[in-house]
Amino acid sequence: MAIATNLGFPRMGANRELKRLLERYWQGKIGAEALNEGAAEVRATNWQWQAEAGITQVPVGDFSLYDHVLDWAIRVGAVPAAYRTAKLVSHLDRYFAMARGSQQGVDLPAMEMTKWFNTNYHYIVPEWSTDQEFHLDAESFLKQVIAAQQISADARPVVLGPVSLLLLGKLKGSNESPLVLLDRLLPVYEGLLQQLSEAGCTWVQWDEPVLALDLDDEAKQALRHSLNVLSGSFGKSQLVLTSYFESLRENLPLAFELPVAAVHLDLVCGPEQLREALQHVREDQFLSLGLVDGRNVWRTNLTKAIALAESAAAAIGSERLFIAASCSLLHSPVDLATETEIDNEVKSWLAFARQKLDEIATITKAINNGPDSVAPALQQNAAAIESRRSSIRTHNPAVRDRVAAVSPESLRRQSNYEKRQSRQRDRLKLPLFPTTTIGSFPQTGAVRQARAAFRKGELSAEEYRQFLQSETEVCIRRQESLGLDVLVHGEFERNDMVEYFGEQLEGFAVSKNGWVQSYGSRCVKPPIIFGDVDRLTPMTVPMAAYAQSLTDRPVKGMLTGPVTILCWSFVRDDQPRQETCQQVALAIREEAIDLERAGIGVIQIDEPALREGLPLRKFDQPGYLAWAVDAFRLASSGVKDETQIHTHMCYCEFNEILPSIAALDADVISIETSRSQMELLEGFVEFRYPNEIGPGVYDIHSPRVPSSREMVGLLSKAVDVIPARRLWVNPDCGLKTRGWPEVEAALSAMVEAAQEVRSLLA
Repeated sequence: MAIATNLGFPRMGANRELKRLLERYWQGKIGAEALNEGAAEVRATNWQWQAEAGITQVPVGDFSLYDHVLDWAIRVGAVPAAYRTAKLVSHLDRYFAMARGSQQGVDLPAMEMTKWFNTNYHYIVPEWSTDQEFHLDAESFLKQVIAAQQISADARPVVLGPVSLLLLGKLKGSNESPLVLLDRLLPVYEGLLQQLSEAGCTWVQWDEPVLALDLDDEAKQALRHSLNVLSGSFGKSQLVLTSYFESLRENLPLAFELPVAAVHLDLVCGPEQLREALQHVREDQFLSLGLVDGRNVWRTNLTKAIALAESAAAAIGSERLFIAASCSLLHSPVDLATETEIDNEVKSWLAFARQKLDEIATITKAINNGPDSVAPALQQNAAAIESRRSSIRTHNPAVRDRVAAVSPESLRRQSNYEKRQSRQRDRLKLPLFPTTTIGSFPQTGAVRQARAAFRKGELSAEEYRQFLQSETEVCIRRQESLGLDVLVHGEFERNDMVEYFGEQLEGFAVSKNGWVQSYGSRCVKPPIIFGDVDRLTPMTVPMAAYAQSLTDRPVKGMLTGPVTILCWSFVRDDQPRQETCQQVALAIREEAIDLERAGIGVIQIDEPALREGLPLRKFDQPGYLAWAVDAFRLASSGVKDETQIHTHMCYCEFNEILPSIAALDADVISIETSRSQMELLEGFVEFRYPNEIGPGVYDIHSPRVPSSREMVGLLSKAVDVIPARRLWVNPDCGLKTRGWPEVEAALSAMVEAAQEVRSLLA
C-alpha cells in the first residue's frame, strides 16, 4: 500500500498563535515556560491535523521557534564564541541573541540572515570556525519526537543533513569550503541516528536540499562519504532522502546510489524526472512522489497527479511509494476554510496547507483502492480545474495588447547615467553621503487599529484619510528633526509592500488569513495573482504628493518592483512567469509616471526579490535574469532624466549577479550589508558598479541600536571600495517592524555617522 506522507507544516498556527507568543515573550509579558507550553500546543495541533487528514508519517522537527537552520546549528553544538558568554544564562536567551541580537541587556549583534534557496523564507546563516568542535544537543528534538509518536505512531523525524547544513553556513577566517569540517561533524549525526533508532523511529527524513543545486565533485563526494559513514548507525530506522525546489537532474543517479531506503522527487518542479528515476531506483528502495505543490495555492490537478503516481506504481509497485507534497508546506497558508474575503469562484480554485493534506490523502487512496474510491473528490476537483481554465476573469485582451506593444525603447531611460546624474544633482542638491531610509516607518498599534477600524466600517474614508495624513506629517517632522536628507512618507496606509499593491491591481485576490512565515515571528500575506494584471487608478500618488507638500526636502515615492510583486505573490501557473511580470511592470511604469507628474523627484522601485527569483541551476539563470532586468527597466524607464530612480535589495547573496544588477540602470541602489559587516561589497572590488549605492549600516531585524562609531566603521569599509561621491547612507531595510524609540535612536546615530565621515573627507 502507498503511504501518505508530508515533509513539513506551517509553524505559526492557524491564527498566528506562535507569532503572538514570541512577541509577548520578547516584550517580557510572558516567561519561557509559557512560551514553550504555547509552542507545544501549536506543534501538537499541527500533528493532530495531519494525522486526522490521513497522513501516516507525520513530520516532527519541522517546527521551530525562529528558524530550523539555526536549530540544527545549535543541535550540533555550533554556537559562536560570542554567544557562549555566561551573561546569557538561558538556552532561549542564547538562541534569540543569535537570531535577533541583544538579549537580557547583553549587547550582541544578530547572526547573518539570508534567503532559503529561492524562497522568501529567511534562515540564520551558521558560523563555522576553523577550530570548530561539535557535540550533540538534541534533547528537546528527541522530546518532540516522543510527543509526536503519541499522536502518530509512525511520526517521521525531519533532520537537516550534514552536507547541506555545512554548505548553508560560512567558514569564518578561511577560504576553504565548510566541508573540511565534515568528518568532525559526522559523529554527532551518528549519535543522533542511534538515539532516533532507539526511540523507535521507522523512517527518518534526511533533508539534503543542496541536491537541487549544481554540485561540484567535492560536494558530491561529501554526500557519498557522509551517508556511507553513517549507514552503520541507522539501526531500526530507514532514511528517506529529500530535496526540493528543483529537479535532481544530473544529481539523480547520485541520489539513488546513496545508502538510503527512499528518495523524494519534487514532481511539481520537475515531473519529467520520474521517468529517469524509475530507471535508477533500486529494488530495495522506495520512491517519494512530491505531487502536491507545497509553495503555491492552486488546487492540484488530481487526475494528472494520480496518473503520474499510477505510472510509478506500475513500474515498482504501490507498496514502494510515498505520496507527498513537493516540499514542506511551510511556504503555504494554513487553512482555506477560514477565508471570507476571497470570492467563491477564485476560492474554489485554491488549496491551502490543510487542503493539500486532503489532496495527498486522496491521491494515496486512489493508488491503493482505485480512482473509483475517490470519485466524488475527483469530480469536484475536475470541475474546479475547468472553472479556472475557462473563466473570463483570467484574461484581459487590453492588457495583452499593451504587453505586445512594448518596444526596446520602452526599456531605456532618455539618457545615460552620467547625464542623468548631473541633472539629478542639480535638482536635488544633496550633500556628500546623503542620508535616507528604505521606506517604511513603525506600524504602531494606533496605525494598525485605525486600518482595522476602516476595514470594519468603523472609520469613514475621510476620517481614515485624515488619520493617515496626520501620521504622515508627524513622520516627516521627525525625519526633518533627525536631519535626514531624503525623506519618505512612512507608508502608514500599507499593510505590506506587496499586498498593498495586490489590493489595488486587477487580476489579484487578497486573503484574510493567508499568512506565511518570512522569518522569526514575521509573517506576510502574499496576494494571489489569478488573472491578467491591470492598474485602474493611481495607487500611491495622493500620499506621496501630500508628504512632499509638507517639506522642502525631497520625498521618495515608494513602489514595489515587478519581480518582487511576482515572487512575493502566489503566482498564476497557467502562463509563463515572464508574461505575468511584464503585466505588473506596465502597471508600475504607469504609477511611476504619475508620481513624477505629481512633483516627486525621487522614486524608489524596490526589488529585494531579484536574487530570490534566480533559478537554482546556472543553466536556467541567464534567461531569467534577462527578462527580470527587462521588467525592472520597463517599470522604471518612463520618467525623465532629472527624476532619480532608486531600488533596494536585501538578505541575499548578490555578488554573483552584479552585472545584472548594474543592467537595471537604477540611479541608486540600497542593499543590506550590516549583518555581514559589508562582506557583500567585496564583489565591488572586482566589479566596478557604475551608479550610486547605499550599503546598509545597521540591521533593522534586530532591536539592538548600534552606535554611530560602529556605523562609521562600516562606512569606512564602504569608502575603501566605492568612491565617496557615489555613496549613500541608509539602514538595511524598512523600519515597519521596529518601535519609534529605537528607530529614532538608530537614525540619529546614522546621521551622526554620516556627518562624521563627511567631515573626515571634506
